[in-house]
Amino acid sequence: MSNNNEKFYLVREDFLLEGMKKTLEAKELVETRKADSIHEAAKMVGVSRSVFYKYRDAVFPFQHMVKEQLITLFFHLEDRTGALSQLLAVVAGSGCNILTIHQTIPIQGKANVTLSLNTSGMKKEIHQLLSELKEIEFVNQVEILSSGVS
Repeated sequence: MSNNNEKFYLVREDFLLEGMKKTLEAKELVETRKADSIHEAAKMVGVSRSVFYKYRDAVFPFQHMVKEQLITLFFHLEDRTGALSQLLAVVAGSGCNILTIHQTIPIQGKANVTLSLNTSGMKKEIHQLLSELKEIEFVNQVEILSSGVS
């Protein structure tokens, strides 16, 4: 994540820009191996590679997020030794698979952390995990940035 203030929206397909729709089509062609390369997929759907690369990390089919049971959490933490380790232990203990971790450099004793998780193996409800995370002494804020979990 390039910006911890990013917001995510669920948008109906007919409101997407044409380049976004074609990017989704091209990504599907590559994933299903109907195209051997991004260049070939982009050409097949009629989109430039620059448009494809502009949108490829920004648009995702809703069903992929639900199927994968992905969730992205944002944390505002106090900068303490072992804080991230303790946070990750709680998340891992819940049965989530940690996919990505992004931590900013601490400024004025505070750091931002963004975690992307696969929750398919989670042993508890998401609200229980969020409650546990909010109870950790050094956690000042917890937000769900995106979710494919019901």
